[in-house]
Amino acid sequence: MNDATITPVLHGYFRSSAAYRVRIALNLKGVAWRDVFHHLRHGEQRAPDYRRLNPQGLVPALEWGDAVLTQSLAICEFLDEVVPTPPLLPHDPLARAHVRAFAQVIACDVHPVQNLAVLERLKACGATPEQVMAWARDTIDVGLEACATLIADATGPYCFGEHVTLADLCLIPQLGNARRFGVDLRWPRLLAVEAACGALPAFRAAAPEHQPDAE
Repeated sequence: MNDATITPVLHGYFRSSAAYRVRIALNLKGVAWRDVFHHLRHGEQRAPDYRRLNPQGLVPALEWGDAVLTQSLAICEFLDEVVPTPPLLPHDPLARAHVRAFAQVIACDVHPVQNLAVLERLKACGATPEQVMAWARDTIDVGLEACATLIADATGPYCFGEHVTLADLCLIPQLGNARRFGVDLRWPRLLAVEAACGALPAFRAAAPEHQPDAE
């Protein structure tokens, strides 16, 4: 399955934190890919041609040969299986479950309810811009507080020790979102992880401001 002749195509948007996770994973794995950009604020992700790839009309989607993969965590775990070095998940089942739980706090509980589509729905239901921003800040704040607690006793520069895991791939984009929404980043442990990840070329190259479609 790890075919060196395959050049994956990543459908994303520079500011999408889900696409950001996948960019980090591809970089860490040393996989070269081609970008296709879909401007989320212009609704390009809802175009019929793209919906044939991803019926949800969301980014990212990853074309891998003849296959199309969706959902960032599923894509990252697929990459971990076909390009196993460096691993994104620990070998130990219990440690692996802890990493997945942390990642899912962000990818399943925090990010989806503060993303653009949800915020637009809140406005459509009559929420003021101030209420929408407060919703996003509160959602992120609660989630990051939980994340800080989950790794409070962990040692090492990254979320779960000496090696980057799927948890770090989810945390770093979410901290970027937190800044955009004005969240008070009062968690030294999370900021220390961010600094450690920021020293790695794979994370720096994946950052939104370094993407060709950045605005």
